[in-house]
Amino acid sequence: MTDQEIAKDIQLKHISKIAEKLGLNADDIEMYGKYKAKLPHSIIDKEKVKKSNLILVTAISPTPAGEGKTTMSIGLSEGLNQLGKQTTVVLREPSLGPVFGIKGGATGGGYSQVLPMEDINLHFTGDFAAIEKAHNLLSAVIDNNIQSKTNTVGLDPRTVTWKRVMDMNDRSLRNIVIGLGGTGSGVPRETGFDITAASEIMAILCLSDDLENLKERLGNIFIGYTKDRQPIYCKDLKVQGAMAALLKEAIKPNLVQTIEGNPAIIHGGPFANIAQGTNSVIATRMGMSLSDYTVTEAGFGADLGAEKFLDIKCQSAGLSPKAVVLTTTIRALKYHGGEDLKNLTEENVDALKNGLPNLEKHIENVRQFGITPVIAINKFITDSEAEVAVIREFAKSQNIRVALAEVWAKGGKGALELAQHVVDIVEEGSSKFVPMYSWSMSVEDKIKTIATKIYGADDVEYSSIAKRNLRTIANLGLEGLPVCIAKTQKSLSDNPALLGRPRGFTITVREIEIAAGAGFLVPITGDMMRMPGLPAHPASENINIDNNGNISGLF
Repeated sequence: MTDQEIAKDIQLKHISKIAEKLGLNADDIEMYGKYKAKLPHSIIDKEKVKKSNLILVTAISPTPAGEGKTTMSIGLSEGLNQLGKQTTVVLREPSLGPVFGIKGGATGGGYSQVLPMEDINLHFTGDFAAIEKAHNLLSAVIDNNIQSKTNTVGLDPRTVTWKRVMDMNDRSLRNIVIGLGGTGSGVPRETGFDITAASEIMAILCLSDDLENLKERLGNIFIGYTKDRQPIYCKDLKVQGAMAALLKEAIKPNLVQTIEGNPAIIHGGPFANIAQGTNSVIATRMGMSLSDYTVTEAGFGADLGAEKFLDIKCQSAGLSPKAVVLTTTIRALKYHGGEDLKNLTEENVDALKNGLPNLEKHIENVRQFGITPVIAINKFITDSEAEVAVIREFAKSQNIRVALAEVWAKGGKGALELAQHVVDIVEEGSSKFVPMYSWSMSVEDKIKTIATKIYGADDVEYSSIAKRNLRTIANLGLEGLPVCIAKTQKSLSDNPALLGRPRGFTITVREIEIAAGAGFLVPITGDMMRMPGLPAHPASENINIDNNGNISGLF
């Protein structure tokens, strides 16, 4: 059965029944039909947050299809619930770009899914649309202010870097010219589109404490300069209130259910290669307020989502994970060991062994934060016993726990060994979270710390544009912000062709974007782009709907 067939075979419970598992009644939630609901901020209990156990699920460097962190997170939460630990999984919302592109949806797979999968993957409760509208309202106000002769702050259009966003992979919109058609159609200038998941509004929503903090952060968005070099922020355009009003419902986390009828909270969706790659602070705190264990995931490998989760989100929100699950697949290790993508389903112990240094580096990365990791082998039907044995032997040599997790095929039952390891780590109290760097360090030192300690680089180089950006950051007094490095997920380096555990390389910072509202800086490395493109044969070719409204082809 396909993921979608498995999902359709499940008899969903009314969302009020799911809320009851969290100690909530129907009046505590805001229902979006029978199977979805919004959760109000009043549910958060900071004292309960301090007592809850936060578990982070990350991964080794992935293949293009991903290694199943969401599937692993859901399966682990099911397994913990089966062990009698009240557990909620807290995830990001899917972006339509990957849904219609190459990766597909983000609701897990097999018997480890969150439901209703069609709704979650397609529009859901409208959070992405609200973020898109708030972002583009600011874009419209910026161009209106440039055009205006009366209501103007004197913004120099040549200094504006704020683009527009759309939740779709569309490479043709990366670089465009607007304002053509005469004086009544605006001032012509170059700009472009980013994907909605890369919007600073998305980052702001996911790092905000509440509506008041959201509005404050929106006001702090850096827009550009006047012609006499005075900085202009969103609050100077008096639009942050309207933007926050558009986000009134989107800031509330969404409650859905797992295949086994356990609660799942889904909220926010920043990508980890170009943003912080984790769900919202509000959603995480909500899960921790309502559960003994909260399982969450961070995008891509431990060099991206996990690092940003720990250095940005955890420091900002005062969170401290008790354990880290390192999702590992045999196919990814063979890929990093030099095997061709077409041959990853064939047994190849030698390629697997050659790829182990990538796993070794990610273990090292997690341990540098003072957190105890556990390897979760995400089992595929093509994995051989000999290949599994290689990873178990490697784990023994590294003195790290390891579990074979058959979450796709068996759901929570397939994660019991992993769940027990997680419980043991938590009860031992062996994790003592330590951030990788202090925010008070210089921007260059923060970047170099991540590049050398997490990526394994020898050094960092800066383009002339990046050096100019550093001067701008200093002039604006923003040197105390953390860094959210945009880097390829395909390699530990900034070169996607360098697989495994590359050594002797230099990270090149092309430019540094300022996300003052979100509260971080974005050093952009290599050829990273914030608007992806579709593959030659996008997933959208297989998606259809019949006359009864039944959708097919989602995965």
